[in-house]
Amino acid sequence: MLREAPIRVIGIDPGLRRTGWGVVETSGNSLRFLASGTVTSDAENGLAIRLRELHDGLSAVLRAWTPDEAAVEQTFVNKDATATLKLGQARGIAMLVPALANLPVAEYAPNAVKKAVIGVGHGEKRQIHMMVKVLMPKATFDTDDAADALAIAICHTHHRQSAAARLAFAV
Repeated sequence: MLREAPIRVIGIDPGLRRTGWGVVETSGNSLRFLASGTVTSDAENGLAIRLRELHDGLSAVLRAWTPDEAAVEQTFVNKDATATLKLGQARGIAMLVPALANLPVAEYAPNAVKKAVIGVGHGEKRQIHMMVKVLMPKATFDTDDAADALAIAICHTHHRQSAAARLAFAV
């Protein structure tokens, strides 16, 4: 019986102040925590510098953990148009960095991530954190953003085949 080669997935939860990241490895039905963390930008700097800080931080994470695939949470629109625009710019960096590393990048709506991890499309952060720990007892995360990034990576491992098909047809 041939064993499926392990696939390393990075989940990215974009944000201008804090961008969470989480790396997991999947092989067949097994899921293994590798690392997580948060890339931050200095609020004292201008937008362009902050975006570069996110770019440089995520680039270093990709060099260190060499993922095979990336998953990024889609932006939700909030009432503050300026905040939504800034989040969109940070999300652009979160998609650009893995694309520059020639990784396929999948996108998931927040409700899809919650449904994949906790079984329903609506839930609280503490429920997501608890289920991340249930699915990967050795998982550690320093921020809510890192925990959310792990949830995005887990979501991608559940949807990899359909995501690969979507990416193949998008070319």
